[in-house]
Amino acid sequence: MYDDVVDLRDFYQSRLGQVTRRILRQRISKFWPKLDGMSVMGLGYATPFLRQLREDGVRTIACMPASQGVLRWPPDELNAVFLADEGELPLPDGSVDRVLLVHALERSEQVRPMLREIWRVLASNGRLLVIAPNRRGIWARLDRTPFGSGSPYSPGQLTRLLRDNLFTPTEVDQALYVPPSNGRMMLRMANTLEGFGGRWFPTVAGVVLVEASKQLYAVPPPRKIEKRRQLLIPAMPGRATRVSQREDLR
Repeated sequence: MYDDVVDLRDFYQSRLGQVTRRILRQRISKFWPKLDGMSVMGLGYATPFLRQLREDGVRTIACMPASQGVLRWPPDELNAVFLADEGELPLPDGSVDRVLLVHALERSEQVRPMLREIWRVLASNGRLLVIAPNRRGIWARLDRTPFGSGSPYSPGQLTRLLRDNLFTPTEVDQALYVPPSNGRMMLRMANTLEGFGGRWFPTVAGVVLVEASKQLYAVPPPRKIEKRRQLLIPAMPGRATRVSQREDLR
């Protein structure tokens, strides 16, 4: 199982994880080819895919759910990761231009609160890109990768979920046609299998990618419940400091 941040890190350091990262980075670049001057937040375990954006000069931060744990990132620069409840993100309204959601939706026990919080922190022209296990794919059936944990989605289920939570799906794609194997020959064929599988066997992809825009005309009702929000700020690798913020959510 890949419920802990250390297990996720170890997967992406493996041969299969490196191939997975390369393939998904290419797909993310097709959705978001230019992000000049924008701010991007990764939610879940998105740091393997944020490095390329950071190198392009994009302002990037990463939020890791409290149930998963947190690791410092980037390891050789100022920390850009914070730990928080995915249903109560400690960010101002409309403060993020793009949100990359990966290894989060299928694992979360509060899917709708998380999506509403993403809607809140997105700018008016913001976009959300969700990467989730494909219900029909072999990756969701085997627990040797992180995509074998949690609840997988079909493309139709994922687009309906986003529509029900104030988002308008704009584009759907699928990826990871290579079997989840560490065999060297299979991994060498990964690029060929991606092109072949996308053309002839689209339903057996390992993951579904859906980009969605924020619906501005579907405003959620205001909340006037005063509550205490807790933010976990990493003080050093492997540790975190808990900070309470009392606020009136309006």
